[in-house]
Amino acid sequence: MRVGADVSTAGGLLSAFPRAEAMKADVIQIRCLSSRAWHGPRPTEETLAAFRVAQAASRVSATFCHAPYLINLATDNDELAKKSFENLVDNLVVATGLGSAGVVLHIGSHLGRGTDSVLETLGSTLCAALDEASDAAREASCPLLLENTAGGGGTIGRSFDELARIFDAAGGDGRLGVCLDTQHLFASGISYANLLEADAVVGSLEATIGLSRLQCIHLNDSKVELGSNRDRHENLGSGMIGRAALGALCSHPGLDHAPAVLEVPGDGTGPRKEDVAGARRILAAGAKRRATT
Repeated sequence: MRVGADVSTAGGLLSAFPRAEAMKADVIQIRCLSSRAWHGPRPTEETLAAFRVAQAASRVSATFCHAPYLINLATDNDELAKKSFENLVDNLVVATGLGSAGVVLHIGSHLGRGTDSVLETLGSTLCAALDEASDAAREASCPLLLENTAGGGGTIGRSFDELARIFDAAGGDGRLGVCLDTQHLFASGISYANLLEADAVVGSLEATIGLSRLQCIHLNDSKVELGSNRDRHENLGSGMIGRAALGALCSHPGLDHAPAVLEVPGDGTGPRKEDVAGARRILAAGAKRRATT
């Protein structure tokens, strides 16, 4: 499994690559547009081209872009829905221009109305965003990867079944995929403390969504307990999930194709070189346990 990290683009998009090289990251996740503003200038065609050239010359095999948390596609507020849609399209257009492997999206919250009330709208909105981005980019949009949530506050995507229902509502659109977050999975109440439990989780993912839709993994430990429904990431091995459980899950051969991206606090400024190295050790230990069990 390839291992990488969420990296800063302070100083410009291309600054992500020297940071990735210093961490020995195989893949990166970036914010390709402002995470704090609804609208902003898109990078120039020259910048997009330079980014693709820089990635080809680096050790980074894939770039994922994370959409802003501002987006809520499940809202019933017309103004917020419009802003969310436009912002998602902007992110898809830029990510496509960068040659991104996908845009990771937190779908949003139904704010107490229930998932059933928003499924049809979500399905059509996701497809429409991909269509509009393809038209604007003048090429097929990069994939849109729906992230599972910790389950608090009416958030959409708190279970594999719920994500599968969204794919069904979108007509099974092949441009949609999944980003599996290990902390969110744990916080939503799903344990994978040993190989048996981990294999059951992967089997459930395969049965409901299909492993082919899994495009990346957010590899994080948890500051909070199992089933807390809170999104609180911790450095690997320092939280309530622990190295053994993370290794048991992420060493499953069915997940090998999906790169692992660290979204851990590090020393307060995000993932470090030692965090990436630690992730590789966790994966190797998990694989060794599988080989000897």
